[in-house]
Amino acid sequence: MNDKSNKENFQVNNPLHGIRLIDILEYLVDEYGWEDLGYEININCFTNNPSIKSSLKFLRKTRWARDKVERLYLKTIKE
Repeated sequence: MNDKSNKENFQVNNPLHGIRLIDILEYLVDEYGWEDLGYEININCFTNNPSIKSSLKFLRKTRWARDKVERLYLKTIKE
């Protein structure tokens, strides 16, 4: 297999493939609200004057925080 085939197979098996970060964040805010979301993932963009815009900016720059958000999203949709 070549690199392109490996990448395509990974994306098919990736449950987040095709889901935008803004959609994930809006879903979690609707599901939890900012206060509970800040409790689940204790980062300033969720606990200190939260907004979609500021949270997206932070999550796009900070991989570890985005990973936590994606894990919570996957956990939440499975329940």
